[in-house]
Amino acid sequence: MTANASVAGKAPSPRRWAFKRPSERALYGAMGFIGVLVLWEIATDVGIFKKSLMSAPSLIVKAAMTDFGSGAIWPHITTSLSEWAIGFAIGAVVGIPLGLIIGWFRRFDYFASVMLSAIYATPKVALAPMIILVAGIGIEAKVILVLLLSIFAIIVSTVSGVHSVDRRHQQIAQSFGASKRLLFTSVVLPSTIPFILSGLRIGAGRALVGVVVAEFLVANQGIGWYISFNGTMLNSARVYLGILMLGLFGIVLGEMIRVVERRFDSWRPEIH
Repeated sequence: MTANASVAGKAPSPRRWAFKRPSERALYGAMGFIGVLVLWEIATDVGIFKKSLMSAPSLIVKAAMTDFGSGAIWPHITTSLSEWAIGFAIGAVVGIPLGLIIGWFRRFDYFASVMLSAIYATPKVALAPMIILVAGIGIEAKVILVLLLSIFAIIVSTVSGVHSVDRRHQQIAQSFGASKRLLFTSVVLPSTIPFILSGLRIGAGRALVGVVVAEFLVANQGIGWYISFNGTMLNSARVYLGILMLGLFGIVLGEMIRVVERRFDSWRPEIH
């Protein structure tokens, strides 16, 4: 009995090696990406694809080492990031309050909903020539296009969040004598935050598209211009390097916002 008690009361010894188990999503995502690269390299080596057209992962790595080592690619990266950051920041600062106003004030919603739906459905790329005519060929035109591609996704998602607030929660707050201001800050705004974050995630991706489209049309620097110029020169390795950089930036940005989104996901109201 004493021996059993001593064994039962003995604290388990800590493990010497403790590794954090990687998430299943990240593990399978990395496996899929590596698998595609391996198959791509094999396909180009055996002649299924022409390296002059499809390049190969080994050639892309070689081009990356050359351009990053010489520093030739850094001005393109900083230019594109600056255009994206300015346009997306303006879209978020303007779009979130505007979405909250449209969603909260019924008459303003009636006034803006038709116009908002029409502009949201219009391909913003079609407005690029007009933007260039008005704003010129400087950074202003690129920022405006990035802003237009991102702001409406943020506004629409924010409006949907305000409209999805459970009516019962509002009635409970009103039964305790909550003012309209307190009702908005304590019930509506917390319930809308997950929708705002979803809109920011979608808007960030669309803003990146805006950067590339703007640099395709009018630029002499940036990742979009880097892809377009090397495509004209039939340098497929650098074309795919630019595409992979955009994809990597989009993945990192999306995952960062997704982490914050999961933090507030419990605040998302149930829609019946």
